[in-house]
Amino acid sequence: MIEKQNTKIEDVVLIGIITKDQDEEKAKEYLDELEFLTFTAGGNVKKRFTQKLEYPNPKTFIGSGKLDEVKNYMNDHHIQTAIFDDELSPTQLRNIEKILDCKILDRTNLILDIFAQRAQTSYARTQVELAQCQYLLPRLTRLWTHLERQKGGIGLRGPGETEIETDRRIIRDKISLLKKKLKTIDKQMAVQRKNRGKMVRVALVGYTNVGKSTLMNVISKSTVFAENKLFATLDTTVRKVVIKNIPFLMTDTVGFIRKLPTQLVESFKSTLDEVREADLLLHVVDISHPNFEDHIDSVNKILDEIKSADKPTLMVFNKIDAYTNEAIEEDDLITERNKTHYTLKDWEKTWMHKMNGDCIFISALNKENLDEFKAKVFEEVKKIHITRFPYNDFLYQEYDEETQK
Repeated sequence: MIEKQNTKIEDVVLIGIITKDQDEEKAKEYLDELEFLTFTAGGNVKKRFTQKLEYPNPKTFIGSGKLDEVKNYMNDHHIQTAIFDDELSPTQLRNIEKILDCKILDRTNLILDIFAQRAQTSYARTQVELAQCQYLLPRLTRLWTHLERQKGGIGLRGPGETEIETDRRIIRDKISLLKKKLKTIDKQMAVQRKNRGKMVRVALVGYTNVGKSTLMNVISKSTVFAENKLFATLDTTVRKVVIKNIPFLMTDTVGFIRKLPTQLVESFKSTLDEVREADLLLHVVDISHPNFEDHIDSVNKILDEIKSADKPTLMVFNKIDAYTNEAIEEDDLITERNKTHYTLKDWEKTWMHKMNGDCIFISALNKENLDEFKAKVFEEVKKIHITRFPYNDFLYQEYDEETQK
């Protein structure tokens, strides 16, 4: 329904707020992420605006004075797009558009736009389109053109139907059709999962852009698309992997993000079903990101929402090659704070290793410590495999004896 147009890079401004629940440091962190999202979508951030408020203005999100400041800057620099770091209500969106007289996007709309760019398969495109329609429906009051041409003539249109009512009807019909299409695809996907038999399933989960696809490529020797941008992977990829003598299925899933739009969680139900039905989760974390702890919490929150938080999980701290000194507090490491001193033994002295025995430090890009990673995955898969195929237990014993020799 909503076609994605490839245009030149747009200059944009970002707008966020500082509240009692979101201090200045947190607001800066969210705007950093919003800037990366904007870059991924094809935008160029010219300036950021923040304002301290107890709570967002219900009419215009930020105060009228700050809004005038934004308008003046945009007019002086000929900028036509403003992006807000929270989801705007239909009323806020309409009021802000009247004042700024430009294109207004919120965080949800921006993420949906990125998903629209990244969706490659018919399945992913259908999921994204459904999410877009669900987002758009309550915001149709700001549209003043039909979503498609209406045929004229007697009997082809209801008496007294206004333009906005026509648009709403078109969107509702579209949502209904897309849901039916997804229901059919969901059944097909369920059959595919069933046909995989009793093989152990391992799912890669984590925040977006933590290196899941790179790790998938290295372990499964496949060619899943990987790029240093957010949401590089939307389509679920399943590959058969064999470590030592045990075969299992590894799934690369869509990355999570803070403030993930509820429309996307709902429309990507089947994609998330891959996580729900997994026997083992590999929670990949970008150790080089200064706020990786918040990323872990965000992923755990979404896992909890989709009833997958209690699954066996191996924490995989990735990108140790890109780590900088600022990423960990001073007393986390015993050694002198110099990057050259951070060996794998040093990483094992951190609180991350102590918080849970099921963790590993790697660099998927540089293939560092992958042997130990494979060994840990093998042990976890083996535990599940033995319970599922107990008659194969003697094979593991024979294999272990051969290995020791």
